[in-house]
Amino acid sequence: MALDEQLLDDPDGLASADPSGSLRALAMAGAQVRMALSATAEAGIQKIVSDGRPRAVVVASLGGSAVVGDVLILLAGSGAPVPVSVRRGLPLPGWVGPLDLVVAVSMSGRAPGPLGLAAEAARRGCRLLTVGAPRSPLAEVSERTGGVHVAVQRSETAAARASRMGLWSLAVPVITVAHELGLTDASREVLERVADRLDAQADKYRPSSDAFVNPAKSLALELSGVVPVVLGDGDVTGVAALRAVSMLARTARVPAMRGALPDDAGDVVATFDGPLAKRPAADLFADPEFDDVPAASPQMRLLLLRDAAPTLDRPDGSWLETSRTADAVRATAEDAGVRVTEIGADPGHPLERLADLVSITDFASVYMALAGGIDPLTSPHVADLRDRTH
Repeated sequence: MALDEQLLDDPDGLASADPSGSLRALAMAGAQVRMALSATAEAGIQKIVSDGRPRAVVVASLGGSAVVGDVLILLAGSGAPVPVSVRRGLPLPGWVGPLDLVVAVSMSGRAPGPLGLAAEAARRGCRLLTVGAPRSPLAEVSERTGGVHVAVQRSETAAARASRMGLWSLAVPVITVAHELGLTDASREVLERVADRLDAQADKYRPSSDAFVNPAKSLALELSGVVPVVLGDGDVTGVAALRAVSMLARTARVPAMRGALPDDAGDVVATFDGPLAKRPAADLFADPEFDDVPAASPQMRLLLLRDAAPTLDRPDGSWLETSRTADAVRATAEDAGVRVTEIGADPGHPLERLADLVSITDFASVYMALAGGIDPLTSPHVADLRDRTH
């Protein structure tokens, strides 16, 4: 994808190219956190929390909201007092029953997977938390069966109503309930710091900031015309890599692969002598005006997401081994002639570090779409697929 670099440095031009308000939706991420905190408090979650910890938690989310379940699993960690799992569609596992909490997340409140799982959970007498649009089918299921529904604030921009642009609106209620149940340490104070950090990132990546000082625009340019391989160096960055690949595909229309260290190191470095890593030798005698010069195939680029030293959430020092593996992967890539971009998170709570990485890759994906002449919000092929499957 060739990007219009002049457009990237033209705030008015970016605004004209973005009628759905995708950049504005991303800039409101901090506000999403604060509004979601208020909405969660107003929803009466004590109805769910008062009975204490459930036997297990099952999160139903898919599409643009799928990352919500991954974030909860990240925050609960391997030391969670109860198992936390993600389910994308029907049926619920046979063991799920009245002792368990089912969480269904859908921005529109109409996604068949979460809606069906919520209805099934209600029939089995589970505790039920739903997050999505007010007065939606999902809200009706929850309210009719004694569950708790957290209504996502409606927005004036089309992009803000898209689930992938409303990550924090969907995630914060789930994180808050999990904290109240003693499953995570992501308190209200942590979430308020996340909101402040998202505000600071939005200012750094704002449209009026020129590409040479705007890391998100610089990243968009580096990922132009390549096949990104997004690799996280741990738990936080692994979730960030998953989010980045989804945003690159759905927003910028760029196919990408992703992995997490240390497990995927071998799979990633094996591609360094493959066809996408090799740069074809130029024919010095070819005349582009008269000869049929084959178009160069897109080359891969390693996007390495690095975590700040997570000593508090991984006190055993195991992050050192993962960090060394990341250093080795980078050195191997450079020796093989593979281009590398490295992005790091600042220190803080895991959710703050995740917010750092999600923010820059989200903004970069939207800038890639706009500078490539693509509507970040709407894909005609996704619309065709939806029509053919419903």
